[in-house]
Formats: sequence, C-alpha cells, structure tokens
Amino acid sequence: MMEFSEVVRRLESGEIRVAEKSGNVWKVNAWIKEAILEGFRQGRLTDMSKEEYSFFDKDTLPLRKFTLEDKVRIVPGGSSVRCGAYLAPSVIMMPPSYVNIGAYVDEGTMVDSHVTIGSCAQVGKHVHVSAATQIGGVLEPAGALPVIIEDNAFIGGNCGIYEGTIVEEGAVIGSGVIITAGTPVFDATTGSFVPKSPEGKTVVPAGAVVVAGSRPMTKGPGNDTGVHLYCPVIVKYRDVKTDASVELETLLR
Repeated sequence: MMEFSEVVRRLESGEIRVAEKSGNVWKVNAWIKEAILEGFRQGRLTDMSKEEYSFFDKDTLPLRKFTLEDKVRIVPGGSSVRCGAYLAPSVIMMPPSYVNIGAYVDEGTMVDSHVTIGSCAQVGKHVHVSAATQIGGVLEPAGALPVIIEDNAFIGGNCGIYEGTIVEEGAVIGSGVIITAGTPVFDATTGSFVPKSPEGKTVVPAGAVVVAGSRPMTKGPGNDTGVHLYCPVIVKYRDVKTDASVELETLLR
C-alpha cells in the first residue's frame, strides 16, 4: 500500500480522487479510502493548538496549508480544511466552513458559511453549496460510494445530502431539503418516484428542481389519520427562469 503521506499529497494535488465517473457510472477507488483509514489508525492524539485556539487530533491528520499559488479564496473567519482534501483553483470558502479528508471540490465552486463537506464527498465544477448545508461523508466500508454533487448543481441553504446520494449535473435542491439513501424522491412531472441507483442510492436527475414536500401514509394505523411523511418533490426541470435565479448567485461572487 502507498504511504499515507504520499496518498495525502496526491489527494491534495488532485492527482487521485476517491471516486471518479466512468461513462455514466461513478466508481469508488476503495484503495484510497483504505489508505485514509490506515492513516487514522496510525495516528496518535497530539496537541495542534495555535495561539488562542486549542486543537487535539491525530498527528497524521493536520490541517491543510494553502499558499497564494493554490488560487483558493478562503475568507477569514474560522474555516478549515483537513489534510488530504482537494480544493481546485477558484474555489471560494466563506467562514466558517469545513472540508474533510478525501473530499474533492472542483473549480468555481462556492462553499458558503456554516457548510460542511464530509470525508470523501465529491463536489463538481461551478456548484453553489449554500449556507448551513451539510454534504455528508463516508469512509467505511471502503467500497461505499460517497455523496456526489455533479457540475453546475445548486444546493440551497439548510440542506442535508447524505449516504451516497448522487445529485446529477445542473440539479437545483431547494432550501431545507434532506436526502438520504432511504429518502424517496417524487417526480411531480411524471407522477412517479425516481428509481434508486443499482446500489440502492438516491439519485436526483440532471436538471431537476427539488423542493421539500410530503406524501400521505398509506400503510398501518396512520393511513386514516391524515398524517404525512417527508418527501422531496421534483416540481420541474431547469428552465430560463431557474437559470436566471442561479446566475444571480454567480454574479454576487
């Protein structure tokens, strides 16, 4: 197995990444996740405190250091990036926000205030991850697909995207939407639920505009009570009006 320090170096440079798209299918490079797990096992708790701030973590997992040559805009105010995360040139991090080991954030993406990008999550080009959103991470099992946010997607504020969910290119996730592997997504334009991936993961189709919704209970005692269950709903697919709204966010950068 490659030395952990070399895996970290290559992850930070973008030479390797935890998951890659082959044709239309995302594939996990499990050996990279195995190397990251080994780095956790090798590490010993150490004092990483700086000036007035106290930090205690594994000595194999320091915060990543950036230089001006990296061309990443990290606005002052408490953000941090763990070692082994890739941030492409022109990425913007607003404070406070956090990117964990193994994550990949591609060029032109905005990581807004109070956002967390979890371990090994893959975020594409020109994505806007709005304030207070959580992009979930996954390290174990090593072969598990991480959360994938493809190019040009827009993730609204206070969202949670977890458990290997794939948000395909250009999709728009409205504020407050929570999506997990077990979350059914209803497509109001077709009248049916969006099928899961072959691995059982939730997939938000390309260009879909998703808002928080609900569906009535159809089984058990709740069937006759009027109780509804949470359910994200695709209300339409991207159009000129949607694009204009998203473009405003781009201009504000």
